[in-house]
Amino acid sequence: MFSGPPADPATPGMPSAPAAPGMPAAAVSAQTGDAPCGGDRAEGPSGQPAGRSWTTPLLLCAAGVLALLMALFGPGLMARGTGELRIPGAGLTTVLRTVQFAALALHLGELLAPQLIRPVRGRPRTTVRSWAVAASVAGAAAAAGQIVRLAAVSDLGITETYGTREGGLLLLIANGLVLAAICAASRRPALALAPLALVIGAEALRAHPEAYSPEFGAALTVVHLTAASLWTGGLLYVLRTMWLWRGSPVAARALLGRYARQAIWLYVALAATGTVSALRRLPLDVVFTSAYGRTLLVKLALMAVVSVLAVAARRRMLRDADPSVAHLLARREQVVLGLVVVVSAVLTVVPDPHWISMR
Repeated sequence: MFSGPPADPATPGMPSAPAAPGMPAAAVSAQTGDAPCGGDRAEGPSGQPAGRSWTTPLLLCAAGVLALLMALFGPGLMARGTGELRIPGAGLTTVLRTVQFAALALHLGELLAPQLIRPVRGRPRTTVRSWAVAASVAGAAAAAGQIVRLAAVSDLGITETYGTREGGLLLLIANGLVLAAICAASRRPALALAPLALVIGAEALRAHPEAYSPEFGAALTVVHLTAASLWTGGLLYVLRTMWLWRGSPVAARALLGRYARQAIWLYVALAATGTVSALRRLPLDVVFTSAYGRTLLVKLALMAVVSVLAVAARRRMLRDADPSVAHLLARREQVVLGLVVVVSAVLTVVPDPHWISMR
């Protein structure tokens, strides 16, 4: 099913297609792949270069700073006044797990999105640059950083840390991401599915060390984490491709439509597994008085924003032939999804709420 980036339908060495009467040269250039990828300046309706817009970079920088602050200080803020035990190095752990989750999403997204691109008729021959290798290497480094942090907190040597349950699972995650990076750099990048599945399974087991039915909780996390990664990473790859195809609005609109149809099923899987996991892990009497409950409420609020943006983008896509407005809404959806990834990392760090409920 997954076989890496789509093949170039154009034959090397063939001359570029001539411009049709009345068609701007920039449109032909974009359709044949001669336009620069992701340039800083876009052409306006008159063909003259439009002014540089700083709105999007500023918003992305603001979202990045907010995400970092949420990761560093989120666990402490959520646990303030709850009486729960303080988790040593919770902020650093959250940052490392955010990088790990983001790496998993980027790599899985690059394996899913090309399957949506291939059937698009009249698509340009250009493809976005792969980030899979860099993402998986960063994820492996983040997992290794968690091992070092665990060793320091536990006052154990690195070798002894490998012998613990969490240390062994983190080592499995790090090795799996390294293998995924090697597969991504090979001629058969789809082979990365196997080590990525291993990573998801190990993370699901690591996230559910509790004594009450951990197997069921791990199975829910496998489905939840897979759907979340495909949604987040797939959307990013689609948005990058749509920007590259901005000279071919018909193909860009068709691609976004194909992604939206797949995202519906991912959303259903996320909602179902998330609801069951929340009911299973969070006692109702500590929803507002536990760090887990408060963090979960923040995540639900962000997911509500994501849902509104996704529905709005789909409606504009069905209404307008020009996908620019839908693309803008989907970009905002992607930014909020990035914050959801950070909050999800916080959820894996805060204490189990059953302790405060029994107390």
